[in-house]
Amino acid sequence: MALFSNIRPSGTTDTSGYGAQENTNPALNETVKLFKNNRERDWYENLSDLYAVVNSIQHLEKAYIRDCITPTEYTAACSKLLVQFKSIFKLAKSDEFPTISAFMDRFKFDCPAAMERIREDNPITIRNDKGNTSKCIADIVALFITIMDKLRLQMKAVDEIQPDMRELLDTMNRLNTLPPNYEGRASVQKWLQNMSKMSASDQFDDNEIRQMVFDLESGYEAFRKFLHSS
Repeated sequence: MALFSNIRPSGTTDTSGYGAQENTNPALNETVKLFKNNRERDWYENLSDLYAVVNSIQHLEKAYIRDCITPTEYTAACSKLLVQFKSIFKLAKSDEFPTISAFMDRFKFDCPAAMERIREDNPITIRNDKGNTSKCIADIVALFITIMDKLRLQMKAVDEIQPDMRELLDTMNRLNTLPPNYEGRASVQKWLQNMSKMSASDQFDDNEIRQMVFDLESGYEAFRKFLHSS
């Protein structure tokens, strides 16, 4: 967290004692706080998460270039990281960091491969993917993560979940290499059938949300195992 020691959320005043003029020589055993309330703590944690995700994309790009990871595994991992990046940047974005470039410049954070991937918003494997296999893999991973994130954020209405769930099933069906008995497909079909009997404004209860997340997590893990074995 030392990386962010000289910044604070836009619009706030540093009264925590950290960097204050009257406390220029703190005792060695004194606890120095980066934040003075939960809002500032969350902001610093979001910056740390953003740093970690961008750094992970950079290392993943290097691993792929050096042939340390298969194209299939790279595509899945990169797709997940890009979804996570978009989610965390929404939380970290501020007047001080309106763009990811501003964040990178502020901390002299040099990750050119990650920045290129973020700008393109796709794994590099999709560029020359004539059969669309990599595109399907990327979309399936992104949809799994997106739907689970929505459910964890208590988005319970049918019209908030069904479009992504329908797209997930359609994309699974386009991936010709996916085994017919893949368990994730059956789970998605089951939930879509349930939704077809509900109106757009109907909401799932907490038990249904918990079960749906469990089914999706199981389907996602089964998909990852399929990619690892293919």
